[in-house]
Amino acid sequence: MRFPPAFLDEIRDRVPISQVIGQRVAWDRKKTNTSRGDYWACCPFHGEKSPSFHCEDKKGRYHCFGCSVSGDHFKFLTELEGLSFPEAVEKIADMAGVPMPVRDEREEQREKERASLTDVMEMATAFFQERLQGPEGAKARAYLRDRGLTPATQHSFRLGFAPDSRNALKEHLAAKGVPKADIEACGLVRHGDDIPVSYDWFRDRIMFPIPDSRGKIIAFGGRALAADAVAKYMNSPDTELFHKGNVLYNFARARQAMAKGALAKGGTVIAVEGYMDVIALAQAGFENVVAPLGTALTENQLELLWRMAPEPMLCFDGDKAGLKAAWRAADLALPSVQAGRSARFALLPEGKDPDDLVKAEGPDAFRAVLADARPLVDLLWMRETAGGVFDTPERRAELEKTLRELTSRIRDESLRYHYSQEMRERVLSFFGSQRGARQNRQDWKPGQGKAAAPGGQFAKAGSGRMAITESLGQSALVKRGEGMSVREATIIVALVNHPPLIDENFAHVEFLDLANADLQRLHGAILDAMAHDMANDRQAVVATIERAGCAEIWERAVGLIRRARQWPALETAALDDARDALNQALHLQRSARTLHKELKQAEAALEADPSDENFRHLIEIQAQFRDVQATEALIEGFGVSSGRAGRA
Repeated sequence: MRFPPAFLDEIRDRVPISQVIGQRVAWDRKKTNTSRGDYWACCPFHGEKSPSFHCEDKKGRYHCFGCSVSGDHFKFLTELEGLSFPEAVEKIADMAGVPMPVRDEREEQREKERASLTDVMEMATAFFQERLQGPEGAKARAYLRDRGLTPATQHSFRLGFAPDSRNALKEHLAAKGVPKADIEACGLVRHGDDIPVSYDWFRDRIMFPIPDSRGKIIAFGGRALAADAVAKYMNSPDTELFHKGNVLYNFARARQAMAKGALAKGGTVIAVEGYMDVIALAQAGFENVVAPLGTALTENQLELLWRMAPEPMLCFDGDKAGLKAAWRAADLALPSVQAGRSARFALLPEGKDPDDLVKAEGPDAFRAVLADARPLVDLLWMRETAGGVFDTPERRAELEKTLRELTSRIRDESLRYHYSQEMRERVLSFFGSQRGARQNRQDWKPGQGKAAAPGGQFAKAGSGRMAITESLGQSALVKRGEGMSVREATIIVALVNHPPLIDENFAHVEFLDLANADLQRLHGAILDAMAHDMANDRQAVVATIERAGCAEIWERAVGLIRRARQWPALETAALDDARDALNQALHLQRSARTLHKELKQAEAALEADPSDENFRHLIEIQAQFRDVQATEALIEGFGVSSGRAGRA
C-alpha cells in the first residue's frame, strides 16, 4: 500500500522519535537532555559499552556514531523489529492516535500523477532560473540587486524570471515531451473553453518558487516588473499540488533551520507578510521565517505554525493594513489557543516592513521589534481600549460586554477562565477602585445557590463586600482625581522630588505596577533617567519628563498631591518625611494590587463552589481590606492635621 506523504509527515510529527526508540533502549542519564529532545543510548544495532547512539526529536532522526546506522521512525521499526513498512506505519499511526487511511486506488493513481506534476514544476523552476541569468533577465537582476539580494541568496531561494512572452515556458516544456494536460494541471498556462490557444500564466515577472513541506516545488509567486501591471504580485492558481490557504512560504527551510538551532535568532518561528520579507530576513540571519501567500493568515496556516512552535511570532507591517491584519490574526487564533499554544504579535515601526527595516537599520533593529512583541491578550486589550472614551456607565458596560464576548470564543475551558480573570483585573485597574466596586456589585449574582436564601451567609458576604469597597472609595488615597489615584501619584511625585529615594528603592521602582496610563508614562520617564544615569538630580529627572512630552501630566500629578494635602511627597518636604510617605504608599500599593487579585479569585471560587470554606476565605480578604482602609485613613489624616499641610 502506498501512503500519502502528508499522512506520513503528520504521524511522524505527532510522535517524538524518542518515544519509538525508547521502547527498545535505556537512555543514558548523563548525556541525555530531555528538555531539548536530545537523547543518547548504547546502540541497539551493535554491541557497545559507551553510548554512541543519538536521536533528536526536532529532526525526527537517529544516528549511531559507532556503526553509522541512521534513519527515521519507520526505518527503526523495519530494521530493528523486522516489521514491514506498512506494519511500521500502522504502529506509528496507532501511537499518534491517527486512523490509517483506507486504500483508495483512485487516490493512489492521483498520487502518482502528483509525483509526475512535481517533476514538471521542477523543470519550470530550472527554466525560470536559467532565464534570470540570461540576457533577457538583466532587468530582473538589476531589480534584485537594488533590493539588496546577493547572488548567493537568489540561488538559495531559486529565484527566476518569466520572460515577457505568451508561450516561452509552454514551448520549452513541450519540447521536453511534457504533455499539454500536465502543463495545464500544473497551472503554468491559462487555458479553457473561452481561450482558443493557451498561454503562459506568468510573463515579465520575477519568479519565487513555492516549496511544500518536503521541499518539492508546487507553485510559483510572480512579482511584476512593469509599473502598470494589473497585479504587482500573483500566485499560481489552485491545482492538484497547490492550495494557497494550506501552504506557508519557506516552511520546509524554516522548520529545518529551527531543528538546527535557529531559535536563537528570534525565539520561535516568525511569520511575516511577503516573499521579499522572508528572503531579506533570511539573508540577515533570520532563517526561521515564513509567510502566507499574499492573503490573510488561514486556520490551516496557523496550524502549520503551531506544528513548528507553541508560540509563533506574528509580525506585521507598520501601517493601517498591517494593524488590521494583526487584528484578523488575533481573532483567528483566539478560539484555538490553549495552554502551551498561543501567539505573540510584533508590530513594526510606522511605514516599515521587515525588508525595509533590516536594509536601513540592520538585523538588531528587527531583533528589537521581536523583543517588544506582545502576547495575544495584550493585543486584544489594546484593540478594544486604544483611543476609546469610557466616561459613562453605558460605554464602560459596552467595553465589558465586548471583552466577555471575546473570551467566550476560547474553546479551552481552563484558558477561557484565566482570560476572563485577566480581563476583569484589567477592567478594574483601567476604571479604578470606584469602578471596581461597581463592577463587583454588578458581577455578584445573589440568585444563585445559597445566596437565594434571604439573610443567608451569601447575602451578608455580598453586602459586607460592597460596604468595604464603598468606604475604601471614600478614602483620600484611593480617590481618583483627574483619572489618577492619589496613592499612585504620591509614589511618583515623591520619587521625582526626592531622587535619592529612587536609588534606595531601585527594585520596587523598576517593577512598579501602576494602573493609571498617564502615571505609567511618568514612570517610564523615571526609568529613562535611571538608564542614562540622570536619576540622582531632581532637575534632571524633571527635564527627562519634559523631553518625554509629559510636562502637563507631571503638573496634574503635583496638583492632585497638593489638593490631597499629601505634603511629604512635595519638593519642600524633608527627605525623611518623604521616605516615610513613599514607603507607606509603596506598601499600600502592593497590598491593594494583590488584594484586588485575591478578591476576584475568592469571588470566583465562591461562585463556583458556595462552601463555608470559600465564604470564610472571602471574609478574610475583606478584613485585610479593612486594614488597608484604616492605614490609608491614618495617613490621610496625618497629612491634614499635622500642621505642616501649609507647606504645600
